[in-house]
Amino acid sequence: MKKVLLTLIFLVSNILAISDTKNILLVHSYHRGYRWSDNISKVFEKKYGNNPKTSLTTVYMDTKKIATPTYFDRLFDLYDEQFKGRRFDLVIASDNNALEFVIRYHEHLFKNLPVVFLGINNFDESMIYENNMRQYTTGVAENVDIAKNIDLILKIHKKVKNIVIINDRSKTGYAIRRDMFRVLPRYRKKVHFDYIDDISLKNLKTKISNLPKDTVILWVLMFKDKTGRKYIYKESLRQVRAISNVPIYGLWNFYLGKGIVGGLLTSAYSQATAASKIVDKILSGVRPRGIPILKKSPNEYIFDYNELVKYNIKIPKSIKNYKVINKPFSFYDKYKQLVWTTLGIFSLVIFILILLVLNIAKRKKSEKELNNQLQFIRVLIDTIPNPMNYKDIKGRYIGCNKAFASLLNCKTEYIIGKTVYDFFDAKWAKEQNEKDNELIKHRGTDNFEKTLHFPDGRARVVSYSKTAYDNIDGNLGGIVSIMDDITQRNQQKEFIIQQSKLAEMGEMIAAVAHQWNEPLVELSAILQDMEFSYKQDEFNEKVMGDFVKESMIQIQYMSKTLRDFRNFLKPSTKKASFCAKKALDEVLEIVGKQIFYAHINLKVACKQEEVIVYGFKNEFKQVVLNIINNAKNKLIETKNGKNIDINIEPLVDSVRIKISDDGEIIPEDVIGLIFDPYFSTNKNGTGLGLYMAKVMIEDKMDGKISAYNYINKVVFNIIVPSKEPEEAII
Repeated sequence: MKKVLLTLIFLVSNILAISDTKNILLVHSYHRGYRWSDNISKVFEKKYGNNPKTSLTTVYMDTKKIATPTYFDRLFDLYDEQFKGRRFDLVIASDNNALEFVIRYHEHLFKNLPVVFLGINNFDESMIYENNMRQYTTGVAENVDIAKNIDLILKIHKKVKNIVIINDRSKTGYAIRRDMFRVLPRYRKKVHFDYIDDISLKNLKTKISNLPKDTVILWVLMFKDKTGRKYIYKESLRQVRAISNVPIYGLWNFYLGKGIVGGLLTSAYSQATAASKIVDKILSGVRPRGIPILKKSPNEYIFDYNELVKYNIKIPKSIKNYKVINKPFSFYDKYKQLVWTTLGIFSLVIFILILLVLNIAKRKKSEKELNNQLQFIRVLIDTIPNPMNYKDIKGRYIGCNKAFASLLNCKTEYIIGKTVYDFFDAKWAKEQNEKDNELIKHRGTDNFEKTLHFPDGRARVVSYSKTAYDNIDGNLGGIVSIMDDITQRNQQKEFIIQQSKLAEMGEMIAAVAHQWNEPLVELSAILQDMEFSYKQDEFNEKVMGDFVKESMIQIQYMSKTLRDFRNFLKPSTKKASFCAKKALDEVLEIVGKQIFYAHINLKVACKQEEVIVYGFKNEFKQVVLNIINNAKNKLIETKNGKNIDINIEPLVDSVRIKISDDGEIIPEDVIGLIFDPYFSTNKNGTGLGLYMAKVMIEDKMDGKISAYNYINKVVFNIIVPSKEPEEAII
């Protein structure tokens, strides 16, 4: 049973394979042995004869020897009997007679079959349309390019004066003659043409044997001479070539190797190759009507090496693509592709080797430059006085500079691989580690100040700047920290603040003197009244009580003035919330009398009674006092104005205080310098007041202070926080 199934499967597969085979019929106009026909067959046999998917059948009409109507009828009877019961998928018609035969008997022999033609001379498309064959027919026309062949002769033989054209009076010969006489007139001024188509071979040989050296022969055809004698295609040319002493050019490639130099030849191979591409399209399902007819023949420049050597002919450089037959064996010519491929591979290998060598040299140079750069960076980092370190994502130190090692009082080698827990208090280390983890999580930056307590008892105030960094592959590398020991700087700032307060002390003492002036006058009057009452014997216990009460009022006022003065000199210890308006009133308690006696109008505008500021109260008061005193002194000195305006304005998370006066404006070229230390527009000024105002507002209270001219006024703009900021997670 199994054998029967296998046999059935084998038979079915063979039947399916046979049914899928495309059967092609090739109809030649001429005979086997005719080089043109044989070359066409070689192309089709190579492509379709050896292909398991196609089957090629070839028949020859032999019309070079006979082409009568009766003969065509006999051929029809023969093919009708021969093809009975056979199925073809496509017909190829080679040359004119075959195409005419296929069109004439298409309905009877090749009904509904697509037809592909080639080698058709003087192709007239109307013959296809007149017979309603365009829906079935397409192909490749054959035409010789007479003009380009004459151009080729004139390029190669620049001294030629005469071109002898040899043709016959066959059907093809007459067709070429018609084309020839349309082309030749354009060359009359360049060369003389001797056209021969009605002569015996014997007389032709006599004429050819006496041609001058400035003559070239253009061989068209000679299958029959004037006497009616017929020749095979190569016989007549062979006899002429034997006695000719001038080069012979041709129009067809089947004369190559038989005596012609070459030319732009109509090639059987080119015709068949172009037609085979059309056959492929039809076999794949494209209808013939949808495939354009190739009306321009695919001719090629082909030359015979032996003839080129005999006449010392050089092919013009303007001809880029050409073939040469009979060339002696040349390894380069035979294996040109292999040679160029080998050279290409060898060149590529050499090129790659050179690139590798250059790359290695470049890498060595880059490596050296990189090492130099790294060494420079190491020296640069170690030269920076600020302590620096960088840690991996696990918090381990992977590098630092000498300043950091000096801060920790140990060697760099000991620090590498350690963590913050190895050098600082556990509580502080844990706090910093948590901050670092947040920094790594958000890949941000962090800036803060901390007091470091070292195991040896040292305490340093350090400003930190930290940022997360990425490796070159984009992955997080760790954290870079830059530290700044600001202990001494803070001490210097506190010293300068106190120095600034001392600089203001003269103004303050003058203010206290103004404050005490009235109470002292009152006390003096009270004492005089007491003496007068005593002398008038009016001094009793009640009068004595009144004098004491009035004196205590004045003494308490003077005591308050001293207390305000003492509080001004005392620095604030920590930030706190306070009322901006109340702080300003306390300042005006000290300097108000001076401003009043200087006839200066001071106005305070505040929409709310309670405008809260968060910061250092005494430092804030000192800043305001400094700006008011500067404005007062300028107004007294210049006498250009008499107004000081103070505006307190609450914002979203801050408070704006504007202090302006209508004295002289500050020149624009120096207004940007007034907050610099020891810079003063007053020849008797210390240059510390506004510098310390900037330090107190911006560094200590995280605010902002600036100055600008507005019309005829100088405006100091102060912005300070209104509440304690929430700790930001960076």
